[in-house]
Amino acid sequence: MINESIFPPERVTIVGVLNVTPDSFSDGGRLLARQSAAVDIERVLDAAGTLVTSGAHVLDVGGESTRPGAAQVPVDDEIARTEGAIRALAKSFDLPISIDTRKADVARAAVAAGARVINDVSGLTHDANLAVVAAQSGALLIVGHTRGTPETMQSKPGYRDVLAEVASELESSVAHARRCGVATGQLAVDPGIGFGKRVEDNLKLIAHAGWLRDRLGLPLLVGPSRKSFLGSITGDPVHEREVASHAACAVAAFAGADGVRVHDAAGAKRAVAIGRALRDARRKELT
Repeated sequence: MINESIFPPERVTIVGVLNVTPDSFSDGGRLLARQSAAVDIERVLDAAGTLVTSGAHVLDVGGESTRPGAAQVPVDDEIARTEGAIRALAKSFDLPISIDTRKADVARAAVAAGARVINDVSGLTHDANLAVVAAQSGALLIVGHTRGTPETMQSKPGYRDVLAEVASELESSVAHARRCGVATGQLAVDPGIGFGKRVEDNLKLIAHAGWLRDRLGLPLLVGPSRKSFLGSITGDPVHEREVASHAACAVAAFAGADGVRVHDAAGAKRAVAIGRALRDARRKELT
């Protein structure tokens, strides 16, 4: 099963972020050429090399910012940003390449270029045909959770029971994927930290990662890196949130997450090692 090969039970998988966008919330423009604003493949490969040598197991390429308030990017523009980068990464690194997209056409182009993972933060609510691409290609599909769109998702989000509601909505997305032919062994889930959530919602989802994983019966990826809920707690601006990000990753690993999506793989590697060791120690105490 592809989900067990990417999220094997003996480790917490580190998914390294490569945003080939001008406007992502913490690193927009970093991988673009200064003169033309086109994607700079050499910069992409250098950044990927740093992530891999620092401990990343998967490289996740995104061509559309999904930060709160971000506008939708046309399909052709998103493909232009990601296709060449994915092709170069797939040729240069012997590890899974992921496309972070909400759109079936972008995912199809990415898979043709060498991507083995499709990471949809919308949970198939933006483009239901994305599940068909996963089914036809055999790619791992990471089903994320959100409410609304990037433009609207942080406009007064609210839950009566965030764990139950997120679990139920992810179950609906997973059921749609299965109806489209995506096998259970091709599926993983993400509770969508920062996507239509309040600070207290994000904290509860991370703290109960193991409960969500057990409820859904699929590998669980958590993405807290540099997000605003951390700044709300610590007061740190976005570029000073690595320590808080690592703390959240350690707690997610302790709570039961199978993977973390991060900008800094080196710190995350250490954080999840501690979190996983503590989880194992707790399990031994209970058995």
